[in-house]
Amino acid sequence: MDIKDMRAFYAIVEEGNISHAAQRLDIAQPALSRQMKRLENSLGVQLFERGSRRIRLTDAGRVMYSRVEHILGMVDGTVREITEIGSGVAGSIRLGTITTSGAMLLPELISEFHSRYPHVTYQIWEAEGARILELLDNRVIEIGITRTQVDSKVYESIVLPNEPLVLIMNKEQEIGSQKDKVNLLELKGRPIIIPLRWQSVFIANCRKLGFEPHIICVSDSIVQDLLLTKMGVGMALLPVSSKTLLTDGNLIYKKLVEPEMSTHTVIAWLKNRTLSSSSEHLIRLFREMYLGEKG
Repeated sequence: MDIKDMRAFYAIVEEGNISHAAQRLDIAQPALSRQMKRLENSLGVQLFERGSRRIRLTDAGRVMYSRVEHILGMVDGTVREITEIGSGVAGSIRLGTITTSGAMLLPELISEFHSRYPHVTYQIWEAEGARILELLDNRVIEIGITRTQVDSKVYESIVLPNEPLVLIMNKEQEIGSQKDKVNLLELKGRPIIIPLRWQSVFIANCRKLGFEPHIICVSDSIVQDLLLTKMGVGMALLPVSSKTLLTDGNLIYKKLVEPEMSTHTVIAWLKNRTLSSSSEHLIRLFREMYLGEKG
């Protein structure tokens, strides 16, 4: 098995079918099918389950995929690191982010970075926190944005200041005895939309006050959460920074109190690894824009 076989296998898994992978690799579909058959014969295992319109991996295929992702990440990352040394701020920045933090941070950050370094391009992966760290470990991305703590022995990181969680609601469903705050107890019986990462803490806090929350939807998609709120399905619990996405005048937000809940964002990258020049500059811009650091 060589790098060409790995890239072909990886493309098939990522694209979900051989036809799209063949187009991505710019080869004929029959040739790609024969290449994968030869690979399976040489390994003595079946990598794909046959008979499905969308590619499904066998147990061996799943192991293969995790190893190939790591190997290709190492190869591609090494090539980029070497070729970008001394080349200035150019090339492509590979970022991974969870949905909420990406929606809050990246548009403004990339806009500012693009104005300073217009020759840089971007590749952005969106996934849950554990997957972001996996992509970092495999060198598929250089910088990861998550809301989970990271191991300081493995990663360098920037931790942004804590931000409170707020309840976003449709004006027609407004609750709360105060103009800008809502007590947790006031959510009793109200339909709540909440990201998975805060579900367990939210439920625990409600139980301490003697009630079970009415969670109507668990969703990590901030866009879906806001749309459902706009439609009056429920009230969304989100970070206060999400207020920047409230373009609909019918949506308002109130800080959740008694007790307060908060979250933070972590920007992480691997220790003992040479970052591309563009990624180093992006990290400096993170510090400048969100921590007030200069230079």
